[in-house]
Amino acid sequence: MKLHELQPAEDSRKVRNRVGRGTSSGNGKTSGRGQKGQKARSGGGVRPGFEGGQTPLFRRLPKRGFTNINAKEYAIVNLDQLNAFEDGAEVTPVVLIEAGIVKAEKSGIKILGNGELTKNLTVKAAKFSKSAEEAITSKGGSVEVI
Repeated sequence: MKLHELQPAEDSRKVRNRVGRGTSSGNGKTSGRGQKGQKARSGGGVRPGFEGGQTPLFRRLPKRGFTNINAKEYAIVNLDQLNAFEDGAEVTPVVLIEAGIVKAEKSGIKILGNGELTKNLTVKAAKFSKSAEEAITSKGGSVEVI
């Protein structure tokens, strides 16, 4: 086989249907839109969710709860993830992002107490759970709220 002999697999490429190219094409004149009416017009058709004048589903269903616009979402880091750092290292949000443990800082970083910490670290974050704080200090490390 040579480069100039390469061809796509049979039936893997479909020619697009070019509408409005004469009556013999099968989709000429009205281009498959039928005769007149809203859907035949340019820009015609109804908006998403429109049910022909019947009260739409999203209006018929009861609305529950609310979204707190002041809610803060924290990037979560567990204790066992902190074992990736060397003994005596200073762990800050910037270091966590560079290490790939956290993708984005969001409203801050919260350290949770899941897993076991085996190293002595200085951890700087926005929030700590009680168990995480105890685990870090028990290993000789220190905790600093930013």
